Amino acid sequence: MYEGHRIAAVVPAFNEEKLIGKVITTMPDFVDHIVVVDDHSPDRTSEIAKATGDPRLTVIRHEANTGVGGAIVTGHRAALDLGADINVIMAGDAQMDPTYLPALLDPIVHDGYGFAKANRFFSTGSYHGMPKYRIFGNIVLSFLTKFASGYWHIFDPQNGYTATRRDVLQRMPLEQLAQRYSYENDVLINLNILRVPATDVPIPAVYGNEVSSIKLSRVGPEISNLLIRGLWRRFLWKYVVHSFSPVALFVIGGLFLTLFGTAVGIWTIVETLGPPVATAGSVILAVAPWLLGMQMLMYALMLDIQESPDRPTAPPSRQTRAGKRSVPPLPPLVEVDERHAAGNGAVTPAEVAEPDK
Repeated sequence: MYEGHRIAAVVPAFNEEKLIGKVITTMPDFVDHIVVVDDHSPDRTSEIAKATGDPRLTVIRHEANTGVGGAIVTGHRAALDLGADINVIMAGDAQMDPTYLPALLDPIVHDGYGFAKANRFFSTGSYHGMPKYRIFGNIVLSFLTKFASGYWHIFDPQNGYTATRRDVLQRMPLEQLAQRYSYENDVLINLNILRVPATDVPIPAVYGNEVSSIKLSRVGPEISNLLIRGLWRRFLWKYVVHSFSPVALFVIGGLFLTLFGTAVGIWTIVETLGPPVATAGSVILAVAPWLLGMQMLMYALMLDIQESPDRPTAPPSRQTRAGKRSVPPLPPLVEVDERHAAGNGAVTPAEVAEPDK
């Protein structure tokens, strides 16, 4: 247990026979349950996991491949059935350093957050050795996820090293979450709809000899489609259904005025091609609604940024008596191997997806 909380580590794994043993044997003693979900691996992932003989271990093997998101959802459900208070995701490729697990748990245990996520890019040294196009890809993806999810203070959205409180998972529509590489983005969108306070924790990734199979040609359209749909779903549920807020009024009014001004502007241009000259009234009828509509949309964006759930709303679940555990400091420089600059599932413009695990 960690500060009176039962901790479960959910380990999604696919073809991880070389590293799954290391993940299990290096799991901290305060982890009560280790749930390994073998996503129909053709190798010996399940056998090697069981061979560790760890009494905390539960191994679940999928009869069909569901993707990393599907494996995580299976693990969450199993961990909840085991009575876990906090579920942590630990990748089967050993890229998530268990030494920093207390740093991920403390915001939930001591500060009252419902969700905590690792962020590899808090330090400027985190980008050392990473190609510029990959830096650009991470920045673009993070911004798009901020816009869609509403967590404007969250960065590095594809980082799967997360901790989630039990009551939050019980409120989440687990069966509706994306099952593949867009799982992390979908989680953030659903957490924001529920107004769950979330925070980033500076934790470096561990890079080894594994080669990422995530590439943009397939994953890019998948994530883009999810973010577009997720943005409107979040808007409808959070600002219309749950509470008809000023954000809804600004967005609806702003879109109407902007589209109206654009339509009138196009009509004016078409009608005045050639000798005719547009009248001042026609120009004003096109420009004024468009400017007012854009201003309303900017107000809506500002209000949405202010609504970002960055402060804990729940009281700390338990205060430590002897002080918080000692957590290793973040290294001043995080070396990132060029082949693995997108560790923990980060998507960059250079990567082309293989068939899902």
